Amino acid sequence: MPPKKKVVEEKKPGLMGRVGTSLKCGIVGLPNVGKSTFFNVLTKSQASAENFPFCTIDPNENKVPVPDERFEYLCEEYKPASKVPAFLHVTDIAGLVQGAHEGQGLGNAFLSHIRACDAMFHLSRAFEDDDVTHVEGDVNPVRDMGIIFEELRLKDLEYLLARVDDLDKKVTRGGDKKMKPEYDTITKVLKFVQEEKKPIRHHEWNNNELEILNKHLLITAKPMIYLVNLSERDYIRKKNKWLVKIKEWVDTNDPGATLIPFSAAYELKVFDMDDEEKKKFFEETKSSSALEKIIVTGYKGLQLQYFFTVGKDEVKAWTIQKGMKAPQAAGKIHGDFEKGFIMAEVMKYVDFKEHEGNETAVKSAGKYRQQGRNYIVDDGDIILFKFNAGAGLSEKKK
Repeated sequence: MPPKKKVVEEKKPGLMGRVGTSLKCGIVGLPNVGKSTFFNVLTKSQASAENFPFCTIDPNENKVPVPDERFEYLCEEYKPASKVPAFLHVTDIAGLVQGAHEGQGLGNAFLSHIRACDAMFHLSRAFEDDDVTHVEGDVNPVRDMGIIFEELRLKDLEYLLARVDDLDKKVTRGGDKKMKPEYDTITKVLKFVQEEKKPIRHHEWNNNELEILNKHLLITAKPMIYLVNLSERDYIRKKNKWLVKIKEWVDTNDPGATLIPFSAAYELKVFDMDDEEKKKFFEETKSSSALEKIIVTGYKGLQLQYFFTVGKDEVKAWTIQKGMKAPQAAGKIHGDFEKGFIMAEVMKYVDFKEHEGNETAVKSAGKYRQQGRNYIVDDGDIILFKFNAGAGLSEKKK
């Protein structure tokens, strides 16, 4: 009997949009809900955060290290000269207002900035403060979330209507058969957004449709993470009159989405403390910062993960998209690694830690594996790549 062919499972593509490792999370919301203050403490930068609408005219961009105890452990074990963690790229986008899809406020420019992002932190305000004006006149986060939700849908609708009209001219009237699959898909998407009034990410699209959708960078195809900005007092006591209603709104309008309560005022206060003050404050208030959870959730929302390369010279987390195979992951280090890929020698982090950071012990336990071209890299893999550089065998461990 002929040998059975090895079946390699094909991963179904998702709504990914842009391809690359500099994917960005944009911060969206109405003016004066705390976006720039949140951005400042999140990225330890100093974006303008004045108390008036449209303070942020151009999108502020920065990056923040992704906290990971695995990375810290590897650095402790190898004590490298260089430590390079994974980073979350964040963009602070100026506030949207009702009618932004039609150009109200500074809507068109801001919506184009959102289109350039790959996931969104949707920030709403649930704190009362007479000194901070509210563009809608009063604090009502459920109403505010609905405004942003609808503005983003309407912007996609505007784009889809124009695209269907353009494709109709080419396919129906011009007889362009090559454009027919795109025309059919975009027409189907338009119908869903127009009639169901739901984000594109809520529908199950087939592989061919996903490939077409990913070319268009539609706003409501992007993952959304909801952040509720509370007062410092409410955050510490874990109570706010809006929280239950906000959760109900998210469960109804964006089921499965992550909701994280936090307090920009609290985070700003903690940000200015030294380590000893911070520890004492956390103990006294029985609270903790929400930033770590927000950063990790944002990173995972982008469908990103990372593998590690380790050594005395450097410990580094290399960002890749989920489902990436070993040769393409090697190519993130250097193009020659992918071209001349021979194998990936892989240790799982849990095995490395179980054997107290001893590579020899990991090998003796049979946990140090040689993987080929079809190996799909797991989050947290520790990898040494071997590749053919032409003159002989080379390898990368740092």
